[in-house]
Amino acid sequence: MSEATVSAPVPLSHRQILVVFSGLMAGMLLAALDQTIVSTALPTIVGELGGLDHLSWVVTAYLLTTTASTPLYGKLSDIYGRRLVFQAAIVIFVLGSVLCGMSQSMLQLILFRGVQGIGAGGLMAMAFAIIGDIVSCESAVGTRGISERCSPLHPSPARCWADSSSTTPAGDGCSM
Repeated sequence: MSEATVSAPVPLSHRQILVVFSGLMAGMLLAALDQTIVSTALPTIVGELGGLDHLSWVVTAYLLTTTASTPLYGKLSDIYGRRLVFQAAIVIFVLGSVLCGMSQSMLQLILFRGVQGIGAGGLMAMAFAIIGDIVSCESAVGTRGISERCSPLHPSPARCWADSSSTTPAGDGCSM
């Protein structure tokens, strides 16, 4: 048996980091816009589906699945890679959004918001994890400031997790 050699990651150029950062911010914007639009339109949507007494379940399904799936995305990204898992989160989130738009009953809307929440759990968590992978500790403070300007629009458990983990597991003082 031969051991696989792991080579040190090649540092990205400033231009490459900006391209990756743009993609990550687009994913975060996707979740932020969803929250903004849904919170405004939800009473009307629920009223048309005839389920005002189940309004809170629509929000609860999204928040529960987001919270439950966030740590799972971290483990899956360790196994399968951050980019693949981030792309899967986007696909699940968009699929959930399409299904929510096609829902004909309150039960469907609640279930499909749960699917959407599963995708949303990965959007923020993977964005922060990828930033932590591609940015050096020296420039982490600036990039974290930029990324957090987007995240207050999206009240996500990932933001609370990112704020509470202000040092790396190695304890080297890196602020990512």
